[in-house]
Amino acid sequence: MLSRQHSIPVVHPPAGDATALLNSLKHILDHGEHLWPQTVADISEHELAQAYQACVAITKHHSKSFFLSTALLPAPKRQAIRALYAFCRVSDDIVDQAAEGSAPHALAHWVHLVHQRITPRDNPVLIAWNDTVTRYNISQTLVDELLAGIAMDLTVTRYQSFDDLWLYCYRVASVVGLISMQIIGHNPEAVDCAVKLGVALQLTNILRDIGEDAQRGRIYIPQQDLQRFGISDDDIMQRRVHPRFKAMIRFQSARAHALYEEAWPGIGMLNADSRLAIAAAATIYRGILDAIHRNGYDVFHGRAHVPLWRKLILLHHARQRLQQDFR
Repeated sequence: MLSRQHSIPVVHPPAGDATALLNSLKHILDHGEHLWPQTVADISEHELAQAYQACVAITKHHSKSFFLSTALLPAPKRQAIRALYAFCRVSDDIVDQAAEGSAPHALAHWVHLVHQRITPRDNPVLIAWNDTVTRYNISQTLVDELLAGIAMDLTVTRYQSFDDLWLYCYRVASVVGLISMQIIGHNPEAVDCAVKLGVALQLTNILRDIGEDAQRGRIYIPQQDLQRFGISDDDIMQRRVHPRFKAMIRFQSARAHALYEEAWPGIGMLNADSRLAIAAAATIYRGILDAIHRNGYDVFHGRAHVPLWRKLILLHHARQRLQQDFR
């Protein structure tokens, strides 16, 4: 029997908050950029197929774990989910890889393209994404939440509490799960589980990438948690792996593990043809926490990862658990 007792409450952001945040970017654009045609007409089937192939390449290059997991989806859903991944990857890179001082304008420009459904022929990700949005009637409200999460990285470099961090995780990760469910099909009761899974995945990301994020001047671990364990921002910036730091990572890992467990029942509420893919993605990504443990909680000198042989073992475990829990 699966436990339905959820110890971590699910919080959704206030309605309209994401829209207000994105509207604040509009003044950055030159007037002429608002006058572009709303779309590029007559994208051929060949161009569309090439656009989707570009999304496959982006997924395979940036996340071998996600690429493996999505291979378990039926072909149409696999194509759309990889377009979603590529859209998220490109959106995120706009802020992380922009030249110094240019990120706000670059993101404002991207948001404008997304809102207007503009599909430049030289942007295969937008071509595939706009086709996916149309085919699956993707919620613009959810897309705006995702873009608002990326916009938070323009100005927010610290989070005071886990509640504050939850909003960020919801926007950049939980929303991806909610959009995914519009593609793969689900029971509406799965929504809260999807939110928790997204927060678990993003918290795993945060723990793995503490060193990389520090180089960008960002510390995502809540300040309250750092203070609880006697850790300063300078400890993070100077890459100090002392017993207090290890204890903090164990605490955050336990929080993530709890969220993974509480999210698991939602996988049984997905369409049957997609359950294994999502179970595999969650189980394999959760394996990063074990890799961090095996590395002695040193997230500064080498990136924790799950090797292919281990991914295949975790995939087998995910399949077995599915069969046991959701017969």
